[in-house]
Amino acid sequence: MSKVAIIMGSISDMPVMQEAIDILKGFDIETEVDIVSAHRTPEKLFDFSKNAHTRGISVIIAGAGGAAHLPGMVASMSPLPVIGVPVKSSNSIDGWDSVLSILQMPGGVPVATVALNGAKNAGILAAQIIGSSDKNVLDKIISYKESLKEAVNKSSENLKR
Repeated sequence: MSKVAIIMGSISDMPVMQEAIDILKGFDIETEVDIVSAHRTPEKLFDFSKNAHTRGISVIIAGAGGAAHLPGMVASMSPLPVIGVPVKSSNSIDGWDSVLSILQMPGGVPVATVALNGAKNAGILAAQIIGSSDKNVLDKIISYKESLKEAVNKSSENLKR
């Protein structure tokens, strides 16, 4: 069974990153959650990045605010897909610092970047990556997307009444 690692730079990122945990739980995808600071625990960052694939991790979601070096550093060392979640921190410039830090990666070190505080979409993207080779997960994603469509159609019908 595939597993998604969800890491963040500090515990203050947890309220945002919880959305990824929740959506993956809804798809019955196992998660491994941890705090890995690019600046305060670099040795842990190196070990995590180099060895995640040996623990059954298929995708890494990395959330960080401010300088937001975590997703890029993980991507530079891991053979796994990395999804970066820019987190708006309390001392941020409207979150642009973390968005640009994660978005502007050099060639050869890709990080799939979602919107500011977009951990829910990061979880969905991770599930879609896993679903590309796991029919059970793919079926759950198809069902989830159908439920989104049904919700919009219901809202549309209610609006017309």
